[in-house]
Amino acid sequence: MVGGTIVRAVPSPTLRAVRRIASDFARAPREPNYAIFAVAFLCSATALQMLSTTVLWEIWERTHDALMLGYAGLARALPVFVLALPAGHAADRYSRKRILIATWAAYALGALGFAAFGADADAPVWMFFALLFGLGCIRSFNAPSRGSLLPLLVREDMLENALAWNSGIFQASSILGPLLAGYALSADMPTWVVYVTCAVLLALSAAATCALRPRHAPQASGGRGFGAMLAGMSHIWKERTVLAAITLDMVGVLLGGATALLPLFADQILGGGAATLGWLRAAPYIGALASAIVLAARPRFTRAGPVLLMVVAAFGVCMVVFGISQVVWLSFAALLVSGAVDNVSVVIRHALVQLRTPNRLRGRVSAVNGLFIECSNELGAFESGLVAKLFGPVVSVVSGGIGTVLAVGAIAWMSPELRRLGVIKEIEAEEERPAMSA
Repeated sequence: MVGGTIVRAVPSPTLRAVRRIASDFARAPREPNYAIFAVAFLCSATALQMLSTTVLWEIWERTHDALMLGYAGLARALPVFVLALPAGHAADRYSRKRILIATWAAYALGALGFAAFGADADAPVWMFFALLFGLGCIRSFNAPSRGSLLPLLVREDMLENALAWNSGIFQASSILGPLLAGYALSADMPTWVVYVTCAVLLALSAAATCALRPRHAPQASGGRGFGAMLAGMSHIWKERTVLAAITLDMVGVLLGGATALLPLFADQILGGGAATLGWLRAAPYIGALASAIVLAARPRFTRAGPVLLMVVAAFGVCMVVFGISQVVWLSFAALLVSGAVDNVSVVIRHALVQLRTPNRLRGRVSAVNGLFIECSNELGAFESGLVAKLFGPVVSVVSGGIGTVLAVGAIAWMSPELRRLGVIKEIEAEEERPAMSA
């Protein structure tokens, strides 16, 4: 108080900036719908990362064959090629929420199946591949329903923030899941215990999803035939920027991915064991989590296309460094940076796919996007395992990283639309937003 007058403290520009950043950072989690979705996603993603790490290690321990690690990726990818289009059509015709609940529950049953086989030391390896094939079938329906449901849970102006949070949650779970699995395995915990833990977390995800209240959206029209299933692919073909972005991601990770070979690198090249594998699998996600935190606090991208091209090229360089590294700390650092730059690619690409697609097509377009992702991740795992079998793991990873950089240059040259892409805007901004429904 000065001379009987109350003087209010005016926040400094720095303090106001910090408050603004904090407010921007937490936009999506303040929405109850998204908060529930985030809890379900955290439980499920952690469980699936624990499951994947444990299955890969168990296959390696039973076979010590790099090609078998590649077959594991192939087993998960094949169902997507068959089911992606009908699964996307189902996400547009039926309740995405109900499909999501059913697939989380089916994942839990699959984890219990792995527990049964993991408890039997004499179980043949083909049983693990059969279950991985089954999980691929479930994922074919889970991914498009989950991706296309998100825009119905948050407003358009906070979708990029929600995607950044989604990415951060995925990265956090992808750090926690492999580390928990790696340390459990290194402590000689039976694999069936890990699988049962995964089943419980997946069941919790299904239960939490029951509480979601998405906006009502009209179901897809235009029939149930093969032509209707192809509507998402047709839309992507017309949206050339979307096509270029998802092709860039597919080719980059198809050539540059090294995830399937991590058990081999941890065991034979870096001289570690299951705990080292856990840290190597977690490294990209640690970098991606840091990237997601930064992205959640920043404004929307103003030059999304050039940024996308640069980060995919950087991912390829990181793979080259990882391939030639002979020490754990450098390998870890290369994977960490690769995760950070890849996460920028993920956020831009997902925002582009969702905002440049009408709601009536989001399920089918998400399914096609998922098909591209499976091509890159799982076929990339098979490609890495095959090249490693023929020429060695170092050649496999280094040649893939170089190929990624070359692919970025080719796609940048062929796609001027992507080079010029600025702020990503919704193409159906005029669409009426009905009230929330159960």
